[in-house]
Amino acid sequence: MGFRVIKTAVATLAAIYTAYLIGVDNPLSAGLLAILGVETTRWKGIRIVFTRFMASVLGLLMASILFQFIGFHIWVLAVYILIAYPILARTGLKDGIITGSVIVFHLFARGEVTLDVIMTELQLLAIGLGWATVLNLIYMPKESKTLAALRNRTEQGFSDIFLRLAQHLRNPDSLWDGKEVLETEAVIENGIEVANRARENRLIPQDEPWQLYYQMRQQQLESIQLMMESIAFVSKHVPQAEHIALLFDRLTEDVKSDYYEGETERMLIELEASFRGMPLPATRDEFEIRSSLFQLLRELRRYLAIASREKKRKATSAKAVIQ
Repeated sequence: MGFRVIKTAVATLAAIYTAYLIGVDNPLSAGLLAILGVETTRWKGIRIVFTRFMASVLGLLMASILFQFIGFHIWVLAVYILIAYPILARTGLKDGIITGSVIVFHLFARGEVTLDVIMTELQLLAIGLGWATVLNLIYMPKESKTLAALRNRTEQGFSDIFLRLAQHLRNPDSLWDGKEVLETEAVIENGIEVANRARENRLIPQDEPWQLYYQMRQQQLESIQLMMESIAFVSKHVPQAEHIALLFDRLTEDVKSDYYEGETERMLIELEASFRGMPLPATRDEFEIRSSLFQLLRELRRYLAIASREKKRKATSAKAVIQ
C-alpha cells in the first residue's frame, strides 16, 4: 500500500502539471482522475482504466442529452443517476460509475454543453487516466520474497500437522486443538492471493509457477483434513498405527524437501501389502480401527499423488517440486 500511495502522488502531480501546461481548464480534475486510475497490478490497472474511460464517455453522452433537453437543474443530476447507473452496471462498466460521475458533475458546473466543453472533459480523462496507466505499467513491487516466506510457513505448517498426526497414532488419548490446520489454511489462501497478484503484474500473460504451488498445497491440505477424520476413529494404539506413524515422521521432513523422491510412496506400498496379508479382525472394535487405518492409507496415497503430478509439471520448467 505504501508504494501505491507514492505512485498515486506522482501520477496526480504529473496529471495536474500536464493539464496546466497544455492549458486545459480545471487541471485539478485531471489529478483527481489520476487518483481513481492507480491500481495494485498492471493488468488490473489496464482493465480499470479502460472501464472508467468508457463509462465516463457513456456517462458524458447521456448527461449531455439530459442537460440539453431538460436543462441544468440540480434535480436533473438525480435523473442522470437513475438512468445511467443501471445502464453502466448492466454493460459491465460499474467500476467506472464514480469516474463518470466526476466528469458529469464537472460538466454540470460548466453550465453548458458545447463541443469545446466536451473535448475539455475528454482531455482531462485522457491526461488523468493516461498518467495513471503509465505509473501502473512502469513498475510494480516484486512478490517473490513474500511468496517464498509464505512457502516456508506453509511447509512448516504441514510438518507440524504431520507430527501431530503421528503423535495421535502412537497415543490416541493425546489432545490436539487443530490450530495448525487453520493457520496453514490461512497462509495458503494468502499465498494464492499474492500469486494471483504476481500473475497480474506480468506484462505478458502466462501461468504463474507460484499459483501451481499453492493450488497443490490447497489440494493436499484438503487431503490431510480427510486423513484427520480417519485418524479420529483410532481409539486405541495398535501395531499398524505405529507403522503409519513412521510414514508421517518421514513426511515431516519430506514436505520441506525441494524434490519428490518417492521413498514415502514405496514405504506406503509395502505397508498396504502387509495390511492385506494380516489375519481378519477378530472383534468389531478391531475391524473399525483397521478400516479407518486403511482409509487413512488411501488418502495418504492421494496426497502423494498430488505431489507426484506437480513434480512432472515443474520438471519441464527446471523447477523443483515439493512433496
